[in-house]
Amino acid sequence: MKSGYRLGRRFGWFWGAYGTSALGTWLAFGAFPLIAVQVLHAGPAEVAALASVGSLVGAAAAVPLGPWVEFRPKRPVLITMDLVRFAVLLTVPAAFVLGVLTFVQLLLVSVTVAAADITFRAASGAYLKTLLPAEHLLVANARFESTAWTTTMIGPPLGGVAVGLLGPVATVVADAVSHLLSALGIRAMGGGDEPQPAHRGTTRMRPGDVFDGWRHILADVALRPLFLNTALFNGLVMATQPLLAVLMLGPLGFAPWSYGLAFAAPSIGGLLGSRLSRPLVTRFGQHRVLVVAGASRAVWPVGLVFLGPGTGGLLLVIGVEFALIFCCGVFNPVCTTYRLERTATDRVARTLTAWAATSKAAAALLTAVWGVLGGLLGSRTAVGLAGVLLLATPLLLPRAGAAKKAAAEAPAGCS
Repeated sequence: MKSGYRLGRRFGWFWGAYGTSALGTWLAFGAFPLIAVQVLHAGPAEVAALASVGSLVGAAAAVPLGPWVEFRPKRPVLITMDLVRFAVLLTVPAAFVLGVLTFVQLLLVSVTVAAADITFRAASGAYLKTLLPAEHLLVANARFESTAWTTTMIGPPLGGVAVGLLGPVATVVADAVSHLLSALGIRAMGGGDEPQPAHRGTTRMRPGDVFDGWRHILADVALRPLFLNTALFNGLVMATQPLLAVLMLGPLGFAPWSYGLAFAAPSIGGLLGSRLSRPLVTRFGQHRVLVVAGASRAVWPVGLVFLGPGTGGLLLVIGVEFALIFCCGVFNPVCTTYRLERTATDRVARTLTAWAATSKAAAALLTAVWGVLGGLLGSRTAVGLAGVLLLATPLLLPRAGAAKKAAAEAPAGCS
């Protein structure tokens, strides 16, 4: 193995902590809706609120934490967010055992976990930038991406088995424990030589500080279009998932196992794409890979409008999702690295918080809108409409002229 790929013991602990936490999250995928339906006998409106309101309120709650994270050492913040998720998730099985679990508690836990997730991601991006030299960031982000797709592939099937044997509450326990193990892994890294965060000009946070991340993104000629592209693309893709579930499990008559297979098997594409991201950047350059992969991922979802029943329909979904996820696997680590390079060290946490909060909010809002459209136009038509709109998202990718200007105006602390 080339020495350039050896990122050190401390990164190894960090990577392992991420993988453990991600696996726990995917093991518990869908656990809260199942608990709401099976244990609390919630209706469709309550289940929808659990997903959309939890994400929206959690994103809003995370925004003020961006400036707080920015001016603190990131490793303790990471450990704290893991422990917060561990503690609040454990309240669910505890309340279940005591017979006092309520829908309101599930909603509050969902909000808290969503806010902690965003804060953890912001702190981890800022920490990674200080942990590794700039030339290793793409390798590290590609490893995180490959781990994300691997856990996406194996977590839900294992979680399904656990739900069948032990019930959905058991997977929430597994998710909670995964965050505890993640905190222990990050603690085992040791403090190392993490640089002290920049000092604020004032000791008190001003109301306008919460908008600093958006100010930086919208003022940057390269980040602004990329930000709009990713928020719209991810939101439209997420908005079609419930409609595809209704279409496949309803009129088209797919069995639950084939529906799960249709979206689990293509995750191999993400694993392959993430492994290729660095070699492609080395050969073709960062901007070209960013634009080509970003544009290519928008081509495939419109094909789902032709979805039919039986083996042919299953193969169509697997093929479309594989191609889509492969392109995302190439694009995501390049985009993440580009974003870190374009952001000065003392702005990373605020920028990533604003980015993640906007993405979550856009996904929740577009999912709600497409739910209404699905009811009015039918699931297939709504999926096709999302696919057509996705074809326009490459227009928001950074252009070559903007990339050259951005490189010339690289902020302090970026390479």
